[in-house]
Amino acid sequence: MFRVGPSVRLSLRFRRALATHALPPTVPPTRHAWTKKEIQDIYDSPLLDLVFRAASVHRQYHDPSKIQLCTLMNIKTGGCSEDCAYCSQSSRYATPTKASRLVDIEPVLEAARKAKANGSTRFCMGAAWRDLSGRKRGFERILTMVREIRGMGMEVCTTLGMLSPEQARQLKEAGLTAYNHNLDTSREYYPEVITTRSYDDRLETIAAVRDAGISVCSGGILGLGETDKDRVGLIWEVANMPEHPESFPVNALVPIKGTPLENNEPVPYQTILRTISTARIVLPATIIRLAAGRQTLDETQQAMCFMAGANAVFTGEQMLTTPCSPWDEDKAMMARWGLEGMRSFEQPGVARKEGDRLHAQSEPEAAAAPETSTGQPSA
Repeated sequence: MFRVGPSVRLSLRFRRALATHALPPTVPPTRHAWTKKEIQDIYDSPLLDLVFRAASVHRQYHDPSKIQLCTLMNIKTGGCSEDCAYCSQSSRYATPTKASRLVDIEPVLEAARKAKANGSTRFCMGAAWRDLSGRKRGFERILTMVREIRGMGMEVCTTLGMLSPEQARQLKEAGLTAYNHNLDTSREYYPEVITTRSYDDRLETIAAVRDAGISVCSGGILGLGETDKDRVGLIWEVANMPEHPESFPVNALVPIKGTPLENNEPVPYQTILRTISTARIVLPATIIRLAAGRQTLDETQQAMCFMAGANAVFTGEQMLTTPCSPWDEDKAMMARWGLEGMRSFEQPGVARKEGDRLHAQSEPEAAAAPETSTGQPSA
């Protein structure tokens, strides 16, 4: 019987694990020099034509049957000094959300284990802070959370406010996969929503994250009172970054009593669909995440968003302070539409940045893999 040595088994297993990360050779390179007019013309095109074009691009760059399942946990609620007009966690507004301390490590790990058992492959942690200044002990606790969850084989994402380059470096060393830092809206409309942090402050944090080798998750919120021009402006900002964000969350405002935007009208569904479709065309290799407000869409509306290029959702018990679709409902919906969950580190951009660490993780897995009758490690 032919047998292969340990080094060959490792090589075969590692290549097989990363095989789906490679884009087809016919995929053209992504553009990083868009004009606002080009993007506006795409956004304004007839809606069915727009969706068809986006679906075509999506199938060129992604497996259309795959959806990334992410779970988001609020590890530090309320008491934030920022004045984001949509947020119930701001200390400036009288909302139902009450301030709390940073959660202990074990409850977070238990939540991550539960999320993994339910099919989520990315675990996200959010803390209601402006930045990490003066939070050394809290930051150390978060670094431990990141290490432990990464050790479960999950992708790990955090959103902790503004970061310094050194803080980003420490998060990367701990095993952080991605960092969420939304731009929210266009540069022009931003001051109508937030005054305590500038647009450039946000871009500086994104640059620090990118320079540290962490995947960037950055998108926006629809329904803040912005116009179509502002939605185009948001996409233009991320499309012209030196590197497109690994993921682009599309949030629909969930108005919360006590915030300045509590009486905003729901954003029309066609606006959500246009934004997703335009983002898919302009950011072809990026994960488009259907995020807050998804529970307001019926199943057919969600399916149309998936058709247009959305390929990630938040699933579980709750999204920070807003409702979320439960795991069982999402899995049943995906089964009806022929969709399946994406594996951890399956997105090519993430796999590229995690290459060395993924290789290191594959070594003990390969060594422990039982052999089949052919001498090959079992899948």
